[in-house]
Amino acid sequence: MTSGFTSGYVTIIGRPNVGKSTFLNRVLDAKLSITTSKPQTTRDRILGIWNAPNIQVVFLDTPGIHVSDKALNRYMLDKAVNTIADADLVLVMADHLDTKEKLEEVVGFIAGKGKEAILVINKADLLSEASAALKLRELGQVFRFSFQCCISSTNGTGIDVLLDEIRKRLPEGPQYFPDDMITDASERFLCKEIIREKVFTLTHKEIPYAVAVEIEEFREEEPVYIRAVIHVERQSQKGIVIGSQGKMLKEIGIQARVEIEQLLGHKVFLDLFVRVTKDWSKDPKALKELGYL
Repeated sequence: MTSGFTSGYVTIIGRPNVGKSTFLNRVLDAKLSITTSKPQTTRDRILGIWNAPNIQVVFLDTPGIHVSDKALNRYMLDKAVNTIADADLVLVMADHLDTKEKLEEVVGFIAGKGKEAILVINKADLLSEASAALKLRELGQVFRFSFQCCISSTNGTGIDVLLDEIRKRLPEGPQYFPDDMITDASERFLCKEIIREKVFTLTHKEIPYAVAVEIEEFREEEPVYIRAVIHVERQSQKGIVIGSQGKMLKEIGIQARVEIEQLLGHKVFLDLFVRVTKDWSKDPKALKELGYL
């Protein structure tokens, strides 16, 4: 450990769709977590590493906190809550639509755990300065936050201030990861997430929540060969994902391939298939086979 070097784990929690993943991508200046306008896009814990002179912050992006009896939602909630235990600091992220009641559900998972927490109101670009100050006062009452601020992950407003506050609150510690490493996620995992993002953004409202992506084959050659299966829960959903004369699946493949090639730095042959795995999101056995348990 270098004397004077600061490091630590910072968990980001909040309700679905408050911009946690957009924040992480902005800080890292890289597309690490997939982002869409649809809630519950993030399903796994995503680790992102921010390096600056004499500091390394390991951010843990988590699924949105959403209580449900559905097996997939229970998995995502467990991922979010269990990540809190690893944190030196917790960022409780909210947005302009949050209320005290909604935020109380979130902070209930850190109450009594002895974790220092910062309140971060994201999407400040959608608020006037007066409205932002009012929202901070309102939501700041639900927990004993050590600091609170408004940011915009979209345009970067307030990010530097927040990073400075994080720096002040982390302990002296080791450099956990090499300077050139920004995540512990495998290329295989990141490719799977890119494909899932394209399904989210291109298909109808009801489809994303019924979709899982599985990489069946990943050959590191030139071009890289990736065979991926898009799992849906019903036959009607399969038809939507494939589209008329295969047009939707082709567009998903085109958009995903372009982004995967940027990620890998190689030409990619992407082979996509759609499979009906009935009610997979409710079936613990299917969840395990798809890597969610």
